[in-house]
Amino acid sequence: MNKLESLNSLPYDEAKAEFMRCCGSTRWADAMARARPFKDISAVYAEAGWLWSQTGPDDWKEAISHHPRVGDVSKLRERFKATGAWSEQEQKGVQGAGEDVIQALADGNRDYEARFGFIFLICATGKSAQEMLDHLRERMNNPPALELRIAAGEQAQITRLRLEKLLTSP
Repeated sequence: MNKLESLNSLPYDEAKAEFMRCCGSTRWADAMARARPFKDISAVYAEAGWLWSQTGPDDWKEAISHHPRVGDVSKLRERFKATGAWSEQEQKGVQGAGEDVIQALADGNRDYEARFGFIFLICATGKSAQEMLDHLRERMNNPPALELRIAAGEQAQITRLRLEKLLTSP
């Protein structure tokens, strides 16, 4: 049985848990679990994108709350057991960064969270720590409503990557 067939055949609660690993929005994960069975992988991606477009600020904040702070690698396995390995892989660009950049990310994350009320979220895959820090600094000037929409867009990218991992990794 391939990964898609396996996902399609899971009991609802187990399927929802798998989707929660991809995106921490309960409403989105519930809708994805109910949308099964999917005829193919492209149908999973299409449904995921459409259902995400039907969510709103409360769903976005809930999803964001399921992520560790960028650069907070020490907390990944402890607090985010279900997605820790994926988050660590996604934040690979932080490993090996200079102490000054790591400290600037920590300080920037704290300031960002104080300003916007949620953690800085970026699709970190393929980005260096310095690139993430540059994006954080640029986004600090955004109006809160715009920044939440940007973070939701980053969540959509992360969800897509995690769905790919869910459906293709061993």
